[in-house]
Amino acid sequence: MVEIIIKKRDKQRLSEQEINYFIDGYVNGRIPDYQMSSLLMAIFLNGMDDEETLALTKAMLQSGETIDLSSLQSVVIDKHSTGGVGDKTSIILTPLIAAAGVPIAKMSGRGLSYTGGTIDKLESIPGFSVEMSLENFVNQVKTIGIALTGQTANLVPADKKIYALRDVTGTVNNLSLIASSIMSKKLASGADGIVIDLKLGDGAFIKTLEEAEHLAKIMRTIASGMSKKLTVVITSMQEPLGNAIGNALEVKESIDVLKGKGPTDLYEVTLTLGTEMLLLSGKYTDKTIAYQHLEELIHSGLAFEKLKHWIEAQGGNVNALENTDLLPRYTFSQTYNSKSNGYIQQIKASKLGLASVKLGAGREKKGDIIDFGAGIILHKKVGSQVVEGENLATLYTNNEALLPLAVKYMDEAYQIGEIEPTKEPLIYKIIR
Repeated sequence: MVEIIIKKRDKQRLSEQEINYFIDGYVNGRIPDYQMSSLLMAIFLNGMDDEETLALTKAMLQSGETIDLSSLQSVVIDKHSTGGVGDKTSIILTPLIAAAGVPIAKMSGRGLSYTGGTIDKLESIPGFSVEMSLENFVNQVKTIGIALTGQTANLVPADKKIYALRDVTGTVNNLSLIASSIMSKKLASGADGIVIDLKLGDGAFIKTLEEAEHLAKIMRTIASGMSKKLTVVITSMQEPLGNAIGNALEVKESIDVLKGKGPTDLYEVTLTLGTEMLLLSGKYTDKTIAYQHLEELIHSGLAFEKLKHWIEAQGGNVNALENTDLLPRYTFSQTYNSKSNGYIQQIKASKLGLASVKLGAGREKKGDIIDFGAGIILHKKVGSQVVEGENLATLYTNNEALLPLAVKYMDEAYQIGEIEPTKEPLIYKIIR
């Protein structure tokens, strides 16, 4: 292991055998954390080429079980978001795509820091559970076309161990490590095709379009090396997506979209991703027709019915979907008002994400208990003209003492000026 660390420290390529050696050794406890930390820092500083990254992804994938979906005898499509604030597209897309006749077998994660996790949001629905055996997971996809589970100890254990180490050693934001982490989990879940929602902007870990395109290229190289289809959609995370931030609040907003309502930015991003999923499945070749079909599934109510079947299958209270007052509630609320006249120039997604964490909607460290009723509802977005004292957002929590802590981040999030800003595009680029 020392020789491997020195080799990468000195900016040399690691062979497939060397990569397999350190992944296997670390997962099985032969290589200690301090040596793995040293190697991760060497990789972080000196990078990996495409062949090394593909070998790392394969080694991580082979460190545990994989899900075999061949018995479905159908093309299975998955979608992954690189994380953002107010990003609830998976809750909407999963039943929407299944209603279109394309099976969804999804492995999702929990939130850490200010990026919310899909599982946390869904667990705000009373009774909903992701605990199931792999056999039940596959059977549920066969039965209703949808199943969602968490990352179990046996699926990509190398990623679980290495990500925990990256999180505490300052080695998260390396493109090869990011790409191998994402792709090993997606490949393990057994999908034939994957659409990546690559977030770009203040609330994402990718800050420039050039960096986003580079990460997209790496992931496409990995997919090609594993004989999988991959589309990358680069979307904006300059401001939060939609108006709701927080678990139960985001479930409510997802229900709104599935009922033909909800914010236009969330609707557009979700249907763009859904269109790419249908194209990747081969069900459609024309993106306009695919988009229109998704709209029909929403307006006919079929997508919402599929949501109910899915939530019920995983133990959730379906009544809470029809009557959202049955979802977790808040005890205290506070309006956040504009401090000046003008146009909202910027709403920093990262700051609003941190504000929602302070309210109890997210975790500051692993093991923190989430307040499912906490969060923020935005009433104005970038480009809105406002006057001093106008309500920009409302904060919700079950612990009144947390409100002042959240307001400090709200103050840092908003920039108001005299000139109407040019809005960033919602979709920067689609790479097929």
